[in-house]
Amino acid sequence: MKPLLDVVQRAPDVAQGDVAQDLGFFDPSVPCIDAEGPPPSSVGRNLSFGPRSVIFLEGDEARSIFQVIDGAVKLYKLLPDGRRQVVEVLGAGDVFGCSLPAVRDCSAETLLATRCLAVGREFVEGSPALVQWLNLRLRAQLCALHEHVTLLGRKSAMERLTSFLMRSIPGRGRIGCAGPRNGDDHADIRLTLKRQEIADYLGLTIETVSRLLTKLKRRKIMSIARLDEIHIHDVCRLCRLTGTHLTRGEWCSSHMQGRSRASLC
Repeated sequence: MKPLLDVVQRAPDVAQGDVAQDLGFFDPSVPCIDAEGPPPSSVGRNLSFGPRSVIFLEGDEARSIFQVIDGAVKLYKLLPDGRRQVVEVLGAGDVFGCSLPAVRDCSAETLLATRCLAVGREFVEGSPALVQWLNLRLRAQLCALHEHVTLLGRKSAMERLTSFLMRSIPGRGRIGCAGPRNGDDHADIRLTLKRQEIADYLGLTIETVSRLLTKLKRRKIMSIARLDEIHIHDVCRLCRLTGTHLTRGEWCSSHMQGRSRASLC
């Protein structure tokens, strides 16, 4: 991948050819850490990356662990023949770079302008408070990975795409979903992934992704304003196409009467 600038500012664990703006390094003393929140900036280095910047590459030395402060990051693996699998899409609060060996097991690239906190791996391993914070973050992300494994292994192409779209709607289509409010079941989605990246994330081809988006548009479930903007007209109807059956509330798919699942798919 081509660097954005010829002159590269090196930061801890930032791969050669990447661009990062160093926002400061602080004294690594940790007086108190909230295990449920982010670690204070005093424990590491704040880094700022432009859109589509490489943070590290598979095979780089793994010296730091990162947390997304704001923005979005994709993790991906490349096969020798050039095929790519996007393995995870991360947002604010998510951590990455926790590979077991001393080298990176995947590559990380920003999708938007992104700020990250980089903490030295040895420093984290030597701090019980930081280890507790890291464990809590990874447990939440592990649950999301379980969902993604199910998606890749068992869901149909339509269920994969609609599950991906539902993930972009906060508070809907998951445990604790409150359903539509005041009869308004619309939602706007801003896509950070390009069509090919969506295909690589869902294990589909770009042709299949485009065909399914057209089918959802034709059924008037959604409309596409621009390539990166989607308007969902009926969130519950979209959710019922994901293969996920929630049982809370009469509005949920498990309580819908007279509508077969086959007719929706």
